[in-house]
Amino acid sequence: MLRTITPRNARVKRVLKNREAKTEENIKTAIFIRGSQTSQIVNDALADLYMLKKPHAVNFTKKNQIHPFEDHSNLQFFSQKNDASLFVIGTHSKKRPNTLTFARMFDHQLLDMMEVSIEKGTPMKDFKTPKSAIGMKPCFMFNGDMWDQNPHYIMFKSMILDFYHGQTVDKVALAGLEYVISVTSGPMTSEGKPGKIYLRTYTIVLKRSGVKLPRIELVEMGPSMDMTFGRMTEAKPDVWKQSLRVPKELKPKKKKNITKDVMGDTVGRIHMGRQDFDKIQTRKMKGLKKRTASTEEEGESGDKKQRVDDSDDEE
Repeated sequence: MLRTITPRNARVKRVLKNREAKTEENIKTAIFIRGSQTSQIVNDALADLYMLKKPHAVNFTKKNQIHPFEDHSNLQFFSQKNDASLFVIGTHSKKRPNTLTFARMFDHQLLDMMEVSIEKGTPMKDFKTPKSAIGMKPCFMFNGDMWDQNPHYIMFKSMILDFYHGQTVDKVALAGLEYVISVTSGPMTSEGKPGKIYLRTYTIVLKRSGVKLPRIELVEMGPSMDMTFGRMTEAKPDVWKQSLRVPKELKPKKKKNITKDVMGDTVGRIHMGRQDFDKIQTRKMKGLKKRTASTEEEGESGDKKQRVDDSDDEE
């Protein structure tokens, strides 16, 4: 483990302050590591994933003797030294060829980890098409109905979203959407095991449409990978629950008598006092006017006198 560092100058003090716990955490940094043995497919995949993650990424070009499923102490060391919480380790062996291991850390301790094998891969450099700028937020598209049913697919979806989530923003300009990461789930095998996953990356091209909104076309820019699932280490329930905790400052304040329904509409409840309908001001009409007994007798006598006068006039 790393020793406790005492700041001796302003630069070190700023770095240590940036690593302290915050209400709104920094953008997660990812480290891409090559294992003791790699293949060209693995190297190209690591380089392309690193390019999509820049500038919040660190790429280790030298080979490292690391086996995360057997010993993850190296990950803890790299996590503390580089203040990183995401890892991608590329390895290649006869038993597990062209393997990528995705790992996440919480409080510099291993949270969860999963392994995928690349069966077919086309690097970004083989696509002679326009590429997106560095540091742009991607759009995600998950095709298939397995992303909410099978644990392997659920974890991979959570991993890929966590890797390329970037900074949390309220609004995004249309011109800032430059590329799409599309992940398609294949059908389950005959043995009931998870099928393949197909990862594709497209550049968003905005063209004239004759109206205010532009016409959108997708052009594949790479990388393109067909992968299968391997080993998986799930997070412990108590650690997972702790990692999902939200600070009190970020929790929305509850407003009294205001709720939201299933459709997301805001519904308010109004409490009113007891209403006396006799005192409510209504339209003044003679037929609705409240009369007393004496008033009614005077009214009847007045009506009789008017009828007598009318008969005299007729005669």
